[in-house]
Amino acid sequence: MAIDPKNYTESVYKQMLYYKALAEKAMEQISEEQLFVSYNDNSNSIALIIKHLAGNMLSRWTDFLTSDGEKEWRNRDAEFENDINSKEAVMALWNKGWNVFLDTLKSLKPDDLSKIVYIRNQGHTVVDAINRQLAHYPYHVGQIVFCAKLLKETEWNSLSIPKNRSKDYNAEKFSEEKRIKHFTDDELKNLK
Repeated sequence: MAIDPKNYTESVYKQMLYYKALAEKAMEQISEEQLFVSYNDNSNSIALIIKHLAGNMLSRWTDFLTSDGEKEWRNRDAEFENDINSKEAVMALWNKGWNVFLDTLKSLKPDDLSKIVYIRNQGHTVVDAINRQLAHYPYHVGQIVFCAKLLKETEWNSLSIPKNRSKDYNAEKFSEEKRIKHFTDDELKNLK
Protein backbone atom coordinates (compact mmCIF):
# COMPACT_ATOMS: atom_id res chain seq x y z
CA MET A 1 0.00 0.00 0.00
CA ALA A 2 1.40 3.38 -1.03
CA ILE A 3 1.71 6.19 1.49
CA ASP A 4 -0.45 9.20 0.73
CA PRO A 5 1.86 12.26 0.65
CA LYS A 6 -0.74 14.31 2.52
CA ASN A 7 -0.80 11.69 5.29
CA TYR A 8 3.00 11.89 5.49
CA THR A 9 3.11 15.66 6.06
CA GLU A 10 0.18 15.44 8.51
CA SER A 11 2.00 12.71 10.42
CA VAL A 12 5.20 14.76 10.60
CA TYR A 13 3.19 17.82 11.67
CA LYS A 14 1.56 15.90 14.53
CA GLN A 15 4.86 14.33 15.62
CA MET A 16 6.55 17.70 15.70
CA LEU A 17 3.69 19.22 17.73
CA TYR A 18 4.24 16.39 20.19
CA TYR A 19 7.96 17.17 20.53
CA LYS A 20 7.27 20.90 20.84
CA ALA A 21 4.80 20.20 23.65
CA LEU A 22 7.24 17.79 25.33
CA ALA A 23 9.91 20.50 25.55
CA GLU A 24 7.38 23.03 26.79
CA LYS A 25 6.17 20.68 29.53
CA ALA A 26 9.78 20.18 30.62
CA MET A 27 10.45 23.92 30.67
CA GLU A 28 7.31 24.54 32.73
CA GLN A 29 8.89 22.52 35.54
CA ILE A 30 11.95 24.76 35.99
CA SER A 31 12.48 28.36 37.02
CA GLU A 32 13.23 31.20 34.65
CA GLU A 33 16.79 31.40 35.95
CA GLN A 34 17.35 27.72 35.21
CA LEU A 35 16.70 28.33 31.50
CA PHE A 36 20.08 30.05 31.37
CA VAL A 37 22.19 27.54 33.32
CA SER A 38 25.05 25.77 31.54
CA TYR A 39 26.91 23.02 33.37
CA ASN A 40 30.27 23.94 31.89
CA ASP A 41 31.88 25.83 29.00
CA ASN A 42 31.23 22.90 26.65
CA SER A 43 27.49 22.68 27.31
CA ASN A 44 24.57 24.84 26.30
CA SER A 45 21.77 26.20 28.42
CA ILE A 46 18.17 25.49 27.45
CA ALA A 47 17.95 29.11 26.26
CA LEU A 48 20.88 28.56 23.87
CA ILE A 49 19.42 25.31 22.57
CA ILE A 50 16.19 27.18 21.86
CA LYS A 51 18.06 30.03 20.20
CA HIS A 52 19.82 27.50 17.95
CA LEU A 53 16.60 25.65 17.12
CA ALA A 54 14.84 28.90 16.25
CA GLY A 55 17.74 30.01 14.07
CA ASN A 56 17.70 26.70 12.23
CA MET A 57 13.92 26.73 11.78
CA LEU A 58 13.85 30.31 10.53
CA SER A 59 16.69 29.68 8.10
CA ARG A 60 15.53 26.31 6.80
CA TRP A 61 11.82 27.04 6.46
CA THR A 62 11.69 30.66 5.28
CA ASP A 63 11.14 30.56 1.50
CA PHE A 64 11.64 26.81 1.83
CA LEU A 65 11.00 25.82 -1.78
CA THR A 66 12.75 28.78 -3.40
CA SER A 67 15.96 29.58 -1.50
CA ASP A 68 18.83 27.73 0.13
CA GLY A 69 18.02 26.56 3.65
CA GLU A 70 21.18 28.15 5.02
CA LYS A 71 20.26 31.81 4.62
CA GLU A 72 22.92 34.48 4.24
CA TRP A 73 21.39 36.37 7.17
CA ARG A 74 21.74 33.44 9.56
CA ASN A 75 24.61 33.71 12.02
CA ARG A 76 24.76 30.19 13.44
CA ASP A 77 27.73 30.93 15.70
CA ALA A 78 25.79 33.78 17.36
CA GLU A 79 23.05 31.30 18.25
CA PHE A 80 25.40 30.01 20.94
CA GLU A 81 26.04 33.43 22.52
CA ASN A 82 24.00 34.07 25.63
CA ASP A 83 22.40 37.44 24.87
CA ILE A 84 18.81 36.63 25.88
CA ASN A 85 17.87 37.38 29.48
CA SER A 86 14.19 36.62 29.98
CA LYS A 87 11.88 33.64 29.66
CA GLU A 88 9.53 35.83 27.65
CA ALA A 89 12.24 36.51 25.04
CA VAL A 90 13.23 32.83 24.93
CA MET A 91 9.64 31.72 24.40
CA ALA A 92 9.01 34.40 21.76
CA LEU A 93 11.98 33.07 19.78
CA TRP A 94 10.85 29.47 20.37
CA ASN A 95 7.37 30.19 19.03
CA LYS A 96 8.63 32.26 16.10
CA GLY A 97 10.78 29.36 14.88
CA TRP A 98 8.10 26.73 15.38
CA ASN A 99 5.45 28.87 13.66
CA VAL A 100 7.57 29.30 10.52
CA PHE A 101 8.38 25.58 10.43
CA LEU A 102 4.85 24.30 11.11
CA ASP A 103 3.17 26.81 8.79
CA THR A 104 5.53 25.87 5.97
CA LEU A 105 5.01 22.17 6.61
CA LYS A 106 1.23 22.62 6.49
CA SER A 107 1.46 24.59 3.25
CA LEU A 108 3.26 21.84 1.31
CA LYS A 109 1.34 20.14 -1.48
CA PRO A 110 1.81 16.46 -2.40
CA ASP A 111 3.64 17.48 -5.59
CA ASP A 112 6.14 19.47 -3.52
CA LEU A 113 7.50 16.36 -1.79
CA SER A 114 9.58 15.23 -4.76
CA LYS A 115 10.99 18.69 -5.47
CA ILE A 116 14.63 19.44 -4.75
CA VAL A 117 15.58 22.01 -2.11
CA TYR A 118 19.08 23.07 -1.18
CA ILE A 119 20.77 23.25 2.21
CA ARG A 120 24.28 24.69 2.02
CA ASN A 121 24.17 24.17 -1.73
CA GLN A 122 23.46 20.42 -1.41
CA GLY A 123 20.25 19.16 -3.02
CA HIS A 124 17.69 17.18 -1.05
CA THR A 125 14.20 16.05 -1.91
CA VAL A 126 11.64 17.83 0.22
CA VAL A 127 10.99 14.51 1.99
CA ASP A 128 14.70 14.18 2.81
CA ALA A 129 14.81 17.78 4.08
CA ILE A 130 11.78 17.12 6.29
CA ASN A 131 13.27 13.85 7.58
CA ARG A 132 16.53 15.64 8.34
CA GLN A 133 14.64 18.01 10.64
CA LEU A 134 12.49 15.20 12.03
CA ALA A 135 15.74 13.84 13.44
CA HIS A 136 17.36 17.19 14.31
CA TYR A 137 14.55 18.87 16.27
CA PRO A 138 13.68 15.92 18.55
CA TYR A 139 17.43 15.51 19.24
CA HIS A 140 17.47 19.02 20.69
CA VAL A 141 14.12 18.53 22.45
CA GLY A 142 15.74 15.55 24.18
CA GLN A 143 18.56 17.84 25.31
CA ILE A 144 16.03 20.33 26.67
CA VAL A 145 14.17 17.61 28.59
CA PHE A 146 17.41 16.16 29.94
CA CYS A 147 18.71 19.57 31.06
CA ALA A 148 15.39 20.46 32.69
CA LYS A 149 15.30 17.14 34.52
CA LEU A 150 18.84 17.70 35.84
CA LEU A 151 18.01 21.25 36.89
CA LYS A 152 14.75 20.37 38.63
CA GLU A 153 15.34 20.74 42.34
CA THR A 154 12.15 19.02 43.50
CA GLU A 155 10.13 16.09 42.22
CA TRP A 156 10.10 15.74 38.44
CA ASN A 157 6.71 15.19 36.78
CA SER A 158 7.39 12.43 34.28
CA LEU A 159 6.75 13.24 30.63
CA SER A 160 6.42 9.57 29.70
CA ILE A 161 5.79 6.38 31.63
CA PRO A 162 6.94 7.07 35.22
CA LYS A 163 9.63 4.90 36.77
CA ASN A 164 8.37 1.54 38.02
CA ARG A 165 5.01 2.01 36.27
CA SER A 166 5.68 0.17 32.99
CA LYS A 167 3.79 -2.94 34.08
CA ASP A 168 0.67 -0.93 35.00
CA TYR A 169 0.89 1.13 31.83
CA ASN A 170 1.23 -1.95 29.61
CA ALA A 171 -1.63 -3.73 31.42
CA GLU A 172 -3.87 -0.73 30.71
CA LYS A 173 -2.87 -0.56 27.03
CA PHE A 174 -3.22 -4.29 26.45
CA SER A 175 -6.66 -4.27 28.07
CA GLU A 176 -7.86 -1.99 25.25
CA GLU A 177 -8.96 -3.14 21.84
CA LYS A 178 -6.34 -2.92 19.08
CA ARG A 179 -6.53 0.30 17.12
CA ILE A 180 -4.44 2.58 14.99
CA LYS A 181 -3.26 5.59 16.97
CA HIS A 182 -4.54 8.89 15.63
CA PHE A 183 -4.42 12.17 17.47
CA THR A 184 -7.89 13.48 18.17
CA ASP A 185 -8.65 17.17 17.66
CA ASP A 186 -8.63 17.62 21.45
CA GLU A 187 -5.24 15.90 21.75
CA LEU A 188 -3.85 18.17 19.02
CA LYS A 189 -5.18 21.27 20.79
CA ASN A 190 -3.47 20.12 23.99
CA LEU A 191 -0.18 19.72 22.10
CA LYS A 192 -0.17 23.30 20.77
